[in-house]
Amino acid sequence: MKHLSAIIFGVAIVVAAYFLGNAYVNRANPPQIISVTGLGNKDFTSDLIVWEGQFSANSIDLKAAFDQLNKDKEVVRDYLVSKGIDAGNIIFNSVQTTEQRDNKYENGNFVGTIFRGYRLTQTVKIESQNVELVEGVAREITELLNKGVQFNSYPPRYYYTKLSDLKIEMISKATEDARLRAESIAQNSGSGLGDLISAKMGVFQITGQNSGEDYSWGGSFNTSSKKKTASITMRLDYKVK
Repeated sequence: MKHLSAIIFGVAIVVAAYFLGNAYVNRANPPQIISVTGLGNKDFTSDLIVWEGQFSANSIDLKAAFDQLNKDKEVVRDYLVSKGIDAGNIIFNSVQTTEQRDNKYENGNFVGTIFRGYRLTQTVKIESQNVELVEGVAREITELLNKGVQFNSYPPRYYYTKLSDLKIEMISKATEDARLRAESIAQNSGSGLGDLISAKMGVFQITGQNSGEDYSWGGSFNTSSKKKTASITMRLDYKVK
């Protein structure tokens, strides 16, 4: 019985020594990996524009201010339609009401406020794929001042409706770019490119063309430029043959 135990103990030592030795060899000779980052980018032109403007009416009487705002609303609507804007693309938001007050002081001390009236404002928004038409309207909207409407125009925002397809195209370009880089590295080192181990997508960025915008770690998404550049990175890890 003691002889059998000694044999088992000896076998266990040999097996343990084998695995420890094998682990040491693997540790001393880790698998060779090539890690590369590829870039895919493309210039494109926005095909959707969103433009907003705001008009207002003032009166000491709330109803009078509201009636005037409604009249201005019809003037704005008729003007936009006359310029070729589809009535279905014109969206009027809810009316915002603000009391206008002046601070009152006596002997340099604040004693309260004086009511001056009401200011009612309403925002109009247009979403359209006819980018050039809306751009023209936004440039000429000051014509409403001649019609007695206090109108304030905001800069247009530009979007792209085929963003999902564009992103897939960018991923494909970045992956191909990374693969070519990996093949070049392997070839120059006298090795061959093995199987792909992992692939990780970087941040998707949209910047204005010739805008000098910086890339952001969280991803930039330009809406102020009609002409844009989309870019994305892909990190690939390959085994080396």
